[in-house]
Amino acid sequence: MDWVKVIHILCVMGWMTGIFAVPRAIIFWKREYARLGEFGPTGDLTIRIYRFSLGLGVIAIATGLWLGWFWNFAPWVWVKLGLVSLLGAHYAWTGRLILRALKGEFRESDFYLRVFNEVSVFGAIAVLIVVVFKPF
Repeated sequence: MDWVKVIHILCVMGWMTGIFAVPRAIIFWKREYARLGEFGPTGDLTIRIYRFSLGLGVIAIATGLWLGWFWNFAPWVWVKLGLVSLLGAHYAWTGRLILRALKGEFRESDFYLRVFNEVSVFGAIAVLIVVVFKPF
């Protein structure tokens, strides 16, 4: 069971890297597109980070469900799963932003993307509080 925890934590760290980095990278991609008028290396890197962290997120969720089953889905596990679902929705929305960016559509302002980026930080903090303190 300890190995499942190790894999879970490593994959969560990788997924969180994508969750935190990709919205910020879209800002730089947007600026690069405005300067070049075409798809450049920043867009390529943003897509690569998103795809790599997506795979890690899938493994993190799978191992998290395994651990939840091990803990008989205690009430705090359900709260964690709810918060992780919100982070998953945030990540899916980021994917939509990337799909639009591939078409050269950057509708959101830099400010919106910065706020969007910080929302995920609060989600991650909430998950950590639930996991560490198990208030439920």
